[in-house]
Amino acid sequence: MMIRHWNPDTLPAPASRYSQLALATDCRRRLEIAGQVGVLADGALAKGLSAQMDAALANVDAALLAAGMTRADLMKITVYLIDSDPRSIATYRARRDAWVADGVAPAATLLIVAGLASPDWLVEIDAVAAA
Repeated sequence: MMIRHWNPDTLPAPASRYSQLALATDCRRRLEIAGQVGVLADGALAKGLSAQMDAALANVDAALLAAGMTRADLMKITVYLIDSDPRSIATYRARRDAWVADGVAPAATLLIVAGLASPDWLVEIDAVAAA
């Protein structure tokens, strides 16, 4: 199985570190990760957007590991933020880019939403992986 991530010249350049396209070929397994929020493994809610982003991304890592996958298997992440303030968007991009680091940059979508299932949640992230 192979996942090809790329940004074709026929599409606008990404706003930050993500791929416009992710194509899985010869895929035997596809993993849909339900929305992950900023709740830590001990059940406590992380405080603030940066900490909730990091916790939600760590939960995505834990989900991948549970399925025998890694970030290299990610095709796409979708992030739901409750705040459209440019500082919140910059925080999201910085935390996601740090998480992706020098690895594969999956396709990504950011949505600004009116709220999540709990008023204490600032961010939720779902993901798709293939192997």
